[in-house]
Amino acid sequence: MARLRIGISGWSYRPWRKVFYPADLPVDSELHFASRQFNTIELNASFYRLQRPENYREWRQRTPPGFVFAVKAPRFLTHVKRLKDLDEPLSVFLASGPLELGAKLGPLLWQLPPNFRYDRERIEAFMADLPRRGADALAIAGRHAKVSTTEAFKQQRLRHALEVRHESFLDEDFIRLARDYGVAVVVSDGAGRWPMIHDVTAGFMYVRLHGENKLYGGRYSDASLDAWARKIDAWRHGDQPADTGLILRPGAPRRQTRDVYVYFDNDTKVDAPFDAQRLIGRLDG
Repeated sequence: MARLRIGISGWSYRPWRKVFYPADLPVDSELHFASRQFNTIELNASFYRLQRPENYREWRQRTPPGFVFAVKAPRFLTHVKRLKDLDEPLSVFLASGPLELGAKLGPLLWQLPPNFRYDRERIEAFMADLPRRGADALAIAGRHAKVSTTEAFKQQRLRHALEVRHESFLDEDFIRLARDYGVAVVVSDGAGRWPMIHDVTAGFMYVRLHGENKLYGGRYSDASLDAWARKIDAWRHGDQPADTGLILRPGAPRRQTRDVYVYFDNDTKVDAPFDAQRLIGRLDG
C-alpha cells in the first residue's frame, strides 16, 4: 500500500511557541511533540550547514517508529558547487550523519537556485552519481570518514527529489531524463514565483507548499487545500490528476499506488502546521 506522508518543513521556529506548541512545552521537546502530530518532517537545517552524526542520532531517537525525515542537501552542493565536482562534498555530506537515520531516512531533497538553468549534461551527470541504496551511500561517505550502519540499511532504497525554479526546466527532455533515473521532480508551489511542474517522474511524488499567495507565509484557502487533496489522492492511487497541465504525459512510471510526501513551508506566521493538519483531515481514510 502507498504511504501518504504530510508534514512540515522544519520544526524549530520561535513564533510557533505557545501557538502550535503548548505553552508549557520545553524547547527541547518540540520535535517529540511535532513528530506525534505528523508522520514526516523535512529537515532544513542540513541545507544551511553540516550537522553532526550525534544530531541525527538524537533526532532518530526522539521520533516514533514509522516516522520519516526528508533531508535537504546542503546549499554548498546546489548553490555554490551548482552540482559540479561533487565527489568530495557529497562524501562529506553523507558522512555528516544522515545515514544515522537508518529506516527513518526518507527522500533526499535537492533544491536548485532560481538562476540555475537546465543543463542536460550537468543534470544527467548529477543524477547518474546519486546513491540508490544504503550501501552506495555508505561507500561514498566512507571516502571521507568511517560510517557504520546496519545490514538492513545497506539494502534500503534511497529516494531523491529535485526542486527546480527556472523556467528552462519546462522541457520534455528534462522530464524524460528524470524518469530515466527515477528522480522525482518536486511539485513546488511558490506563490507564482517559479514554475510548478506536475509531471510524474518517479515511483513517488514530492510536494512542497511554500505559500498560495505569499511566499513562505499566508494560510492556504479551503478551496486550495481541497484542490491539493484531489491531486494527492490521484497520485497516491497511481493516477495523474486530470486538471493539471503536463510537460510530457506519455511515459510516466506506472503504479497501482504511489507514495506521496507533502511538506508545508509557509511557516512565517505559524500557518504551516495548521495547514498540514487541515490537509491531513481531508485525506484521512
